[in-house]
Amino acid sequence: IALAFPRNPMVLAYTAWDLQNASNGRFILGLGTQVKAHNERRFGLKWERPGPKLREYIVAIRAIWDCFQNGTELDFEGEFFKFNLMTPMFTPADSPYGGAGVNLAAVGPLMSEVAGEVADGVIAHGFTTATYLRDVTLPAVQRGLEKSGRQRAAFEVILPAMVVAGITEEAFQRSRLAVQSQLAFYASTPAYRPVLDLHGWGDLQPEAHRLTREGRWQEMGELITDDILHAFAVVSEDIDQVPALLAQRYGGLADTWM
Repeated sequence: IALAFPRNPMVLAYTAWDLQNASNGRFILGLGTQVKAHNERRFGLKWERPGPKLREYIVAIRAIWDCFQNGTELDFEGEFFKFNLMTPMFTPADSPYGGAGVNLAAVGPLMSEVAGEVADGVIAHGFTTATYLRDVTLPAVQRGLEKSGRQRAAFEVILPAMVVAGITEEAFQRSRLAVQSQLAFYASTPAYRPVLDLHGWGDLQPEAHRLTREGRWQEMGELITDDILHAFAVVSEDIDQVPALLAQRYGGLADTWM
């Protein structure tokens, strides 16, 4: 997933065009917003209406690719971006593949709806549960699909699933600690609290956030109880059972999990 806002849509359109050609048409551009604090404090960017801005970002990239491939006059003007100059000197050679697919990373319903409207797929966050996927993400995607007049079959739902497993007991315990720490880190992010709220665990977020502010990273994993761990991750001491457990949990919800 490439962070969209630190990258200009035109620059990213060129890069993705080259990668699409280099991969013989197999490239898929994954885009995400990152949270407000990182945009403002790590990248020095203005944070402004991320849902509408990313929707426009994707539409702009597709307009640029249409110009590259079909010679369509570049005349894009939106609320956030304006592109109306493309000369032959800076137009890439025609490609047998055209523009790439675009997948959008999303946590909340707004971005999931944007994905359904203008992207080819949604990449759900690892900090999600089957319940959140079913009750929040997929209905939002469906609303976006209805806006664009598309069917669910034309759209991909991708999940980077959390797994606790290991070929030895020692490896299993290391995996467990690592996933607990990862979940606690995600839980500290205010933007991800709605996932916890859905399960009644919202009070965990400010506590995890407090520990990050105090630099107590090693203690954060202790906040993740067995109930929370099993809700977010497939946990199995028999590593051979993991594929079947993933299919049992996410089959019918996600098209691809990894």
